[in-house]
Amino acid sequence: MSRTLGPVLGVAAIEAVDVSRTYQLDGVSVPALRGVTLTVEAGDYVALIGPSGSGKSTLMHLLGGLDRPTGGRLVIGGREVSGLSAPELARLRNETIGFVFQAFHLLPRTTAVDNVALPLVYRGVGARQRRERAAAMLGRVGLGHRLDHRPNQLSGGEQQRVAIARALVTDPTVLLADEPTGNLDSTTGAAVLELLERLNAESGVALVMVTHDGEVAARARRRITMRDGVVVADTATGPGGVGS
Repeated sequence: MSRTLGPVLGVAAIEAVDVSRTYQLDGVSVPALRGVTLTVEAGDYVALIGPSGSGKSTLMHLLGGLDRPTGGRLVIGGREVSGLSAPELARLRNETIGFVFQAFHLLPRTTAVDNVALPLVYRGVGARQRRERAAAMLGRVGLGHRLDHRPNQLSGGEQQRVAIARALVTDPTVLLADEPTGNLDSTTGAAVLELLERLNAESGVALVMVTHDGEVAARARRRITMRDGVVVADTATGPGGVGS
């Protein structure tokens, strides 16, 4: 009998305790994270900031279950990562985490609705239900009229909305967004941020966003600042971000 890997009620979405990550490069140990402790609660809106080389991308990969820590304890959806096999971790990732990337990562010859439906294929959801759920999610992000358009027929902002719909179609507890406005102009980027914030408020999905943009970070209710592989500040700014 297979184990159930769905979310566990009453627990933090993600918990990291003294997490470290060291890489071996040409026989030399290179520490990327040096003991990070943080908790992401359901419904959080977090900006993860810091200079290049601070470890924020490494931390994002760990929080998303794309990599495992070298040391410490990492718990995603109530499950400790170190105790899961590779297939179990992949399943937990599919059921718990949604990813949005700067470069969209859409399949170029595939329609918007089929791009969004892709994570449901790995869940074994039937074709008709996949399309229905994907179409409904595209409707939520304002693209219900673009179901059968391919990425090259969509603007950059529309492509990012498709990527957001794909990330949310599995009803994850955490949405990890890596520079989600990095390839967009300021007006389109602001619209994408407003969409992410609305989805965070409406669905309760925790939003963790890596950004170099101070204005983007200032919108979050919490800012985690990293430097040299450690968290140097973890600041709550209130329900409306800076100036609330």
